Amino acid sequence: MTISTGTARCVELAGTTTFTKEAVGALADRHSLGIRGYYEGPAQLQLEPDNPADPHAIAVLVEGEKVGYLPFPANRGTGLKPGASAPATYQLHVLREAKLKAKAFVWLGDGPPEWDHTEDNPPGLTTAERANEAHRDRSAMVREALTGGGARAAQFERGMVDGVHYLELIEPIKQLNRDGRLEEALVLCYKAITAAEGDAGGREPAPGYTEQAAIIHRKLSQKDEEIAVLKRWLAKCPKARRNGSRIAERLAKLEAAS
Repeated sequence: MTISTGTARCVELAGTTTFTKEAVGALADRHSLGIRGYYEGPAQLQLEPDNPADPHAIAVLVEGEKVGYLPFPANRGTGLKPGASAPATYQLHVLREAKLKAKAFVWLGDGPPEWDHTEDNPPGLTTAERANEAHRDRSAMVREALTGGGARAAQFERGMVDGVHYLELIEPIKQLNRDGRLEEALVLCYKAITAAEGDAGGREPAPGYTEQAAIIHRKLSQKDEEIAVLKRWLAKCPKARRNGSRIAERLAKLEAAS
C-alpha cells in the first residue's frame, strides 16, 4: 500500500542521530559511504502502536533496521494500520568525523522523489554549514517576497536598510561576534534595529537585535550605550508590551546596579 499523505512531499526524519544513530552508522558502513557520503534507497514505514512515547509513531526501516521516525504531524492521518507497512524512498546524508552528523529524509506519496537536497547539494551538517544554509534560505525568502509585488513586498521593503533586509543580518552579526569583531557587529546591529523599527507597524520591533547590541556593549564595558539601546527599544514599543519584556528586565537590572 501507499500511505495517504494528501500531497507527496519530502519529510525530514526524527531520531537520525539520537535513538537510531547506531543503525544509521551501520547503514553508512555497509554502503561504504566514507567520511562524507550519500545514500538513497527503498524503505518501509511501519506503525508502532505500542510505542510508549507516541502510539501514532511511524518507524522508518531500511534493510530491516530502524533508521528514524516520521515527525509530527507527518505521522498523523497516514491510513497506515497496525501490522501493515508501506513503501517509501529514503535519503541519507552523513558526515562521519569524531561524531556522526547526519540528516535523513523520506519521500511520501506517489511519483518519483523530488528531494529538497541532492548528493551535490547536501543539507548543512556542520554548525557553519547550517548557518550558511539558514542565511541562504532567509535571503531567498526576502528576494522572493520583493519580486512578488503586492502587500507582501511592501511589508518586506519596510524592513530594508542599505539594500538588505534585517533578517539577512542575523548570521553576519553572529559571525562577526564569533570572530571577535565586536565594533563591526555593532554597526550591523544598529542597521538591523533601524530596519526592524521601520517594519514594526505599530507593534514592538523585533527585539533580538537590540538584545545583541546590548550584549556587545556589555562586552565592551559601554554601560551608558547599553542602557541607551534598551531605552530606544522600549520607546518604540507599545506601552502594553513593555512590562515583562526581556528588554525591560535587562534595563531594570542595569539601573538597579547603578
